[in-house]
Amino acid sequence: MRPPSTQAPPRLLSLTIDSALLHISHFCDLSSVPDPILLQLFSRTLQAGKLTEKVLKLFTDTGSEEILNLIQSLNIRQILTPVLPTRCSEKF
Repeated sequence: MRPPSTQAPPRLLSLTIDSALLHISHFCDLSSVPDPILLQLFSRTLQAGKLTEKVLKLFTDTGSEEILNLIQSLNIRQILTPVLPTRCSEKF
């Protein structure tokens, strides 16, 4: 017989966020996620070191003011990659 555990089992919300974090790079839209859960997911994404350009865009595309303010307060910026012309339209 096992002694009773002193730790409470993980809550369903916590398990859901854990699962979402494992698959965060495969999501294409987070706009339907409520702000409190979105904030937890963003925080856990940062802690796990999984914030990539694509994932950052997922969070910014939600339009959540709280997320956008948090991103700004942490001074996180999207990398702007310059697009070089592949063909010159002017004749020399």
